[in-house]
Amino acid sequence: MAPHLTFFAVLAFALSAPAIAQDFRTIDKKAEFVKAVRGKTLTRFGITLNVSTEGQIDGRAFGRPVSGGWAWKGGFFCRDLYWGERGLGYNCQRVKLNGRTIRFISDRGAGMYADLKLK
Repeated sequence: MAPHLTFFAVLAFALSAPAIAQDFRTIDKKAEFVKAVRGKTLTRFGITLNVSTEGQIDGRAFGRPVSGGWAWKGGFFCRDLYWGERGLGYNCQRVKLNGRTIRFISDRGAGMYADLKLK
């Protein structure tokens, strides 16, 4: 399978289930989000990301660079992301936290989700 198809297949699998809120608490303030990610790396099989407190995103996913920016708007994490040269688009996401697991739920909390570990 081509690398870009592998990335999207794994991402689709990671995002395929409807969001469930078991023991996750909603982060709705920028200061809470910054506190959760400051100095941490967000990881998942094949994905390693750094989310800076200044609004940058960088890392790697399945052998390609990931870059982008984020802002906190109306209680949501809004990001514009690139995987290599491919734009993944702008999306505002609900953020939830459970221990060292941070959950991003697309489409303002109405879409699919991805869980990443904070290390």
